[in-house]
Amino acid sequence: MSFCTNCPRHCSRPRPGGFCGAGEQLIVARAGLHFWEEPCISGSRGAGTVFFAGCNLRCVYCQNYEISSCFRGKAVSQKRLREIYFELIGQGAHNIDLVTPMHYSEQVLATLADPLPVPVVCNTNGYESPENLRRWEGKAQVYLPDFKYSDDAAAAKYSSAPDYFSVASQAVLEMFRQRGRPRYDEQGILQSGVVIRHLMLPGMWRNTQGVIDFIASNFEPGDVLFSLMRQYLPHGRAEEFPELMRKVTDAEYERAVDYMIDSGIEDGFLQEKSSAETEFIPVFDGSGV
Repeated sequence: MSFCTNCPRHCSRPRPGGFCGAGEQLIVARAGLHFWEEPCISGSRGAGTVFFAGCNLRCVYCQNYEISSCFRGKAVSQKRLREIYFELIGQGAHNIDLVTPMHYSEQVLATLADPLPVPVVCNTNGYESPENLRRWEGKAQVYLPDFKYSDDAAAAKYSSAPDYFSVASQAVLEMFRQRGRPRYDEQGILQSGVVIRHLMLPGMWRNTQGVIDFIASNFEPGDVLFSLMRQYLPHGRAEEFPELMRKVTDAEYERAVDYMIDSGIEDGFLQEKSSAETEFIPVFDGSGV
């Protein structure tokens, strides 16, 4: 690949040199069993999570800031990446959970040419093009997208993506077209489907309301799972934005929960207040790589 058009930015520049900073070489920051995804993904034995460096967003508050913006990680070959999958499966992983893999689509898809014995979870920021997602059809059994913004001004200010809402809207619809309604195994582990995450940001009720409205308007009950997250805490460059220098309050989260229920969304997950702690941020030390 000489020029990259994987994501909606269509940088069309030689790698490295695009917005995400990725080159031809896979960069992985951490691989290991992860117990803090949604219960239907982590289960009792953990998700086999692989964290990739780089990102096509610039979220100033990103909890993975050290790898998404600072590009911390180790270079690995495609052969080594596939070995990592099977090491995680050998440790009992319910699935292979690929975190922010889309800017490495060519390389990662090559490692999935032969099916794995467990589901592949494509864990994405939601800012994806339908064209690239179609290349993942049949390779990803579960999509786990963020749906960060309905407010374009906030998306531009905090993530350098003024078209985030229109892009993410089309992305999640494409994901649902591919995978359909959730399907589980006998242990309650998701085998196929879409889990849409929304991380609440402090003081941004209208942003959350707009995301909930989109989900309620575009999906029938039970079509997708919706995860309303309250784990936000200031990180990365958040200190440059005073309005982001606090956690979500009980009142803010309860208002969102009530609105979600009133909107008819009942299938999904809520988060405890205790989730907004630094202990739940992985240490990106190259372990498992």
